[in-house]
Amino acid sequence: MSELKYCNFASRDELDSALAADVAAQLNAAIARRGEASLVVSGGSTPLKFFARLSVQPLPWEKVVITLADERWVAPDHADSNERLLREHLLVNAAQAARFVPLKTAESRAEQAETALAEVLASLPEFDVVILGMGADGHTASLFPCAEQLERGLDLESTAACIAVQPTTAAHQRMSLTLPRLLQSRRLIVHITGAEKKAVLDKALREKDERKWPIYAIAAQRDVPVSLYWSE
Repeated sequence: MSELKYCNFASRDELDSALAADVAAQLNAAIARRGEASLVVSGGSTPLKFFARLSVQPLPWEKVVITLADERWVAPDHADSNERLLREHLLVNAAQAARFVPLKTAESRAEQAETALAEVLASLPEFDVVILGMGADGHTASLFPCAEQLERGLDLESTAACIAVQPTTAAHQRMSLTLPRLLQSRRLIVHITGAEKKAVLDKALREKDERKWPIYAIAAQRDVPVSLYWSE
């Protein structure tokens, strides 16, 4: 049985360094056991310095597969693309040898790519580490409380690995991994910074409503070890 483990740091630099070392250790251990490792990361500004530190960690990156928890349905070179963010900040230095699996395809609409992407995701093993962020509205990945697709994304009985999502409070259509696919992981990490987001998470844990606060579905589940990495 799992419960949320708190890892609080005095500064963001300390958090980024500790998280990079932790993730690298997890990946190295997976490679030692199975000869490969898989990592899921999220976009946004919060993980940028963590990505920089992780990209120089000593491990056999050619044995690591990296994909995203979600993606905006924009071209890979678009300013808002998570793929572009990864290519500029994580898939560099030693980590450029890793295999990257994108979530954006050539289809004009995200829903047109659900089936093909589900097949790609099905070919990947159980994830070793999934790192998730959280928005001020409590969304994680692209499981937004405002989106009509939320219930489908949270459905633990669903076999869907990913769903197209249209948030009403954010730009761009999205592709998001579903809750059941995110939980096909050996380790979950929620990475947030600042007092505002910590207050949102605390409120989500108090109110215990995953449809109002989707992050609660991650923090409260008891199947996969989950850690909160936080600093002011």
